[in-house]
Amino acid sequence: MSVVGFDLGFQNCHVAIARAGGIETVANEFSDRCTPAVVSFGTKNRTIGVAAKNQLITNATNTVYNFKKLHGRAFKDPLVQREKTKLAYELVQTDSGGVGLRVMYMDEPHIFSVEQITAMLLTKLKETAESNLKKPVTDCVISVPSFFTDAERRSVLDSAQIVGLNCLKLMNDMTAVALNYGIYKQDLPAPEEKPKIVVFADMGHSSFQISACAFNKGKLKVLGTAFDPYLGGRDFDEKLVDHFCTEFKSKYKLDVKSKIRALLRLYQECEKLKKLMSSNSTDLPLNIECFMNDIDVSARMSRSEFEGLCGDLLQRIDAPLRSLMEQIQLRVEDIAAVEIIGGATRIPAVKERIARFFVKNVSTTLIADEAVARGCALQCAILSPAFKVREFSVTDVVPYPISLKWSTEGDEAEGFHEVFNKNHAAPFSKVLTFYRNNPFQLEAYYSDPSSVPYTEAKIGQFVVQNIAPSKDGEKAKVKVKVRVNTHGIFSVSTASVIEKMEVDEADEQATESGSKKQGSVDAMEDDVKKSVQQDHPDAGTPPQVQTDEELSAPLPEPSSEEQKMADTEKVEKKSDKPPEPKKPKIKVKNIEVPIETNFVWQLRRDLLNMYIENEGKMILQDKLEKERNDAKNAVEEYVYEYRDKLSGPYGKFISERDLSRFLELLTETENWLCEDGEDETRQLYAEKLEELKKHGNPVNERYREAEERPRLFGDLGQRLQHYRKIVEEYKNQSEEYQHISATNMEKVEKSVRETMEWMNNAMNLQAKQQLDQNPAVYTHEIKAQLSALNSSCHRIVTQPKPKVESPKSDKSVNGMNHSNEDLETEKNKTVSTSEQNGDCHPNEKGTIDMDLN
Repeated sequence: MSVVGFDLGFQNCHVAIARAGGIETVANEFSDRCTPAVVSFGTKNRTIGVAAKNQLITNATNTVYNFKKLHGRAFKDPLVQREKTKLAYELVQTDSGGVGLRVMYMDEPHIFSVEQITAMLLTKLKETAESNLKKPVTDCVISVPSFFTDAERRSVLDSAQIVGLNCLKLMNDMTAVALNYGIYKQDLPAPEEKPKIVVFADMGHSSFQISACAFNKGKLKVLGTAFDPYLGGRDFDEKLVDHFCTEFKSKYKLDVKSKIRALLRLYQECEKLKKLMSSNSTDLPLNIECFMNDIDVSARMSRSEFEGLCGDLLQRIDAPLRSLMEQIQLRVEDIAAVEIIGGATRIPAVKERIARFFVKNVSTTLIADEAVARGCALQCAILSPAFKVREFSVTDVVPYPISLKWSTEGDEAEGFHEVFNKNHAAPFSKVLTFYRNNPFQLEAYYSDPSSVPYTEAKIGQFVVQNIAPSKDGEKAKVKVKVRVNTHGIFSVSTASVIEKMEVDEADEQATESGSKKQGSVDAMEDDVKKSVQQDHPDAGTPPQVQTDEELSAPLPEPSSEEQKMADTEKVEKKSDKPPEPKKPKIKVKNIEVPIETNFVWQLRRDLLNMYIENEGKMILQDKLEKERNDAKNAVEEYVYEYRDKLSGPYGKFISERDLSRFLELLTETENWLCEDGEDETRQLYAEKLEELKKHGNPVNERYREAEERPRLFGDLGQRLQHYRKIVEEYKNQSEEYQHISATNMEKVEKSVRETMEWMNNAMNLQAKQQLDQNPAVYTHEIKAQLSALNSSCHRIVTQPKPKVESPKSDKSVNGMNHSNEDLETEKNKTVSTSEQNGDCHPNEKGTIDMDLN
């Protein structure tokens, strides 16, 4: 099972995976661990990541970037309209009123939704993870900003579903960072001790987030979050761009903002200059060649001048910091550490501003760009059964207060209730009790719209259906469970009607078995104890609804009839009167009723299915285009490789006539690639390559054979010499081989003789061949002879000696005891030096002379 964490950044993305050795941030095909959040559309395919960013200037109107904040928003949203002015591509309104991105793809205009674009980016990140894990990726955890609303979170989940990813959790950026920080700490206080408070600050390319977390051993609790969604590194870039636009207009008479390509180039150069100023306090140059109208431009900027330009941006840092401290109700002295991450926190002025507020030096122990992805991978490993991770509980918070309104009956006052206050623990569930005669509607909304960076305060509508009065005419008792789930999304998850029923003693057992199927209140209460937690809201509960305040929903209070029955039973126990006939028992059961849900900006199911199908088609098209490009590149590579080798090592392995013809074919193919063959089918490229190989492969084969043949002949000669020595030693009565039968040794001798004869003939034939002719003997034939020789001789000459006990003897030679056989063997060993060290050399004709008689 895959364990993957995706950090979907505004400008860049990172992928982290869990392996046996721990968490690892993986690299893409460019060996870069950072993948730009850019998608570019072309006439044949789309490119994503690094390759797409390289087309940002040359294909500006069809390259999509900075789209993260468009999730879950209407086209008329003020934020969308502000972003529209900063983008080179076109934003349009979709049929549903959402945001569409118009580009040219496959030579046709296409409108893609933000969910589709993010799905394309996730496709690339998924491929990166799969290429590193060497297996399919399905389960994952995806990061989102802490300030994302329900609509934006649902939009990101839809993007994951388009790609076929099972998102186990949408994790807040800052919570992921805190998990990455705390799970490795060995010095955290014990659970019963005072927690360690750490503040995490993250200024990325588009937003500034900050959170305070309480750490105990094996436990993380988020205390509060604050943010400025409109303050990030790109705002500092824009200050530089505006400054240089003004300077170039007065100095070079150039209107930079009138040309989108020039403006994008200036943005790139200003971003580089900003990074250089973070490490250099001296004046730094900015030079751009052929900027506009073939004019080269240049300017200078110092860090102090840059900080002066960005004074208003730096002042905005303090507001979220103050808001956070007000939320958690702590003093600066209570903060144990301040950890900073994000690209823009590398700006010295930003770092100093945060340090000055908390009156302590900031820490940079986390990897600034990769901390979020690593935290997501850790969370995925915790949720996955495939990995055993140190126990570490994570409690997040609800960023905005959420309230419910409901339809009323008769003279009842308007119903509303704040179910989740700001910084309420999440994920969390509550059970509300309503008394109704008819179906009713609940509407969820953000209680304080001014604190939400989203124009629509409403979250969704929920209609509880199939409600009718009880049999006795009273209002039905309806229990509604509301929940903020693990993704941070609010929903009305279930609704149940509580009904009373009388059960005779005889039918009690049958009723109990039936109640198991329908779900008894007792079972419901046990389930609630496990999964439903309650808090104590400060706001009063309106009379139309009751909120269960305990850790589990309380059992229904006994009715007056039930109470009387209980009192009667008590009296009967005390008296000695005979028992009266038992009355029917009162039991209750809960019947789950359907809920009709309508969220704000939720993708329709048919639209989502269409997006899934379209993404599959585009993935297939990308694959086909890649194969076509690979086939074209293979032809081009073959042309350049053989042209170079024919003038080098391959030159003497081809005749003059064939060389001239082959070089002419290579030149023709190269010209064809640059003209008519620039955009052809994969099949045609494959045919061209096959035609080239008909000329080139024989040359390559002759070269390869000539390189390997001498070595293989040498190996074969050495084996022949080895077995020849064994035969000679056998004939000389060597004790080492006397256990081998004469028949077997004759087989060895025969095999050696036949192989030597074949080798002599092969070497003679090959000596007569020219280098530009095909070999007379091939290396695979030599290998076959070597293998046959070893198989026929090796088993015989390596036979183990039979175990024979030597007779004991009292005779000694030179003070050492030897048997009679040993003494006789020593006397009879008369092998000449020349026979022991016989060599095997080819003669002048290439024949090996060996005397086996």
